Amino acid sequence: MRRIGFLTSGGDCQALNAAMRGVVKSLVNSGEQVELYGFLDGYRGLIYGNYRMLDISDFSGILTRGGTILGTSRVPFKTIKDPDENGLDKVEAMKHSYYKLKLDCLVILGGNGTHKTANLLREEGLSIVTLPKTIDNDLWGTDMTFGFQSAVDIATQSIDYIHTTADSHGRVFIVEIMGHKVGFLPLNAGMAGGADIILIPEIPYDIDRIVDAINLRKERGARFTIIAVAEGAISKKDAKLSKKEYKEKLEKNRSKYPSVSYEIAEKIQEKTGKEVRVTVPGHVQRGGSPCPYDRVFASRLGAEAGKLILKGEYGFMVGYKNREIVKVPLEDVAGKLKTLEPDAAIIKEAKMLGISFGD
Repeated sequence: MRRIGFLTSGGDCQALNAAMRGVVKSLVNSGEQVELYGFLDGYRGLIYGNYRMLDISDFSGILTRGGTILGTSRVPFKTIKDPDENGLDKVEAMKHSYYKLKLDCLVILGGNGTHKTANLLREEGLSIVTLPKTIDNDLWGTDMTFGFQSAVDIATQSIDYIHTTADSHGRVFIVEIMGHKVGFLPLNAGMAGGADIILIPEIPYDIDRIVDAINLRKERGARFTIIAVAEGAISKKDAKLSKKEYKEKLEKNRSKYPSVSYEIAEKIQEKTGKEVRVTVPGHVQRGGSPCPYDRVFASRLGAEAGKLILKGEYGFMVGYKNREIVKVPLEDVAGKLKTLEPDAAIIKEAKMLGISFGD
């Protein structure tokens, strides 16, 4: 009998349920006898001992269900070693929950912060296997994360819908896409949706270059311009500020500009005289059913995680490299961020298509 714990941590996304289903199905179909425990609301459940026993039937019919049946929350890694408001040692509390249930393994699904804590638990002696979840696709050690393709599909559809109204009114439309630190999502959605300008965190923009691109389209007879803007897009001027200075600037401008897109919109309107509208799909990008790609991908990752558990190989993230499922040591993943290189082939190819990055 193997006792397996599950938790989902950080922001939710599509295919979390599909991935857990993949783990359970692979274990059950191997003939292994299992007891399954689900910790509720991420690491909080592990810290405070909030869990429920899961039955095989809990994993039936969830392949297409978005979100997570276990709930999730954010417990920042930077405070994980700090006592809670009642003086509780959170790390020791997590270990206590693990050993109390006599778990053989804890399966953790999450992104960057989640993997930092997962690696900490590995260092503390717990048997851990992780799965790479994030719509940002910014997790080190894997070419792809589940949730990413579903979010690309939704963000692309948002841009698709803007085309007709932008053309009808001859306006500049900004569609703000999730991506605080990296630009994989806005880049892919922008290219797929036919955006004319794409602004990502890795390539600081010059507002005058954006205006030049808009004017060039006008000279070529285009009635409208669509700009895909990452929520973490930053100007060349602001990129020279220290993190503290930039944070202070954002706080100061918060009442005037809810996000960077509104500041960009105001400056474009001032310099071109054209009407500019901002659309923010927001958390819609995390919601709904996983796309077919993510259903298959998450299921494959889950099955491989089940294989690791059966073999007793712990301390790994199940990743995807060069079109193959691989196991990646947690210590190689934790604390590292995968970003887009400004000279990446996909950036060069986008520029060949006439897409401006505002640089």
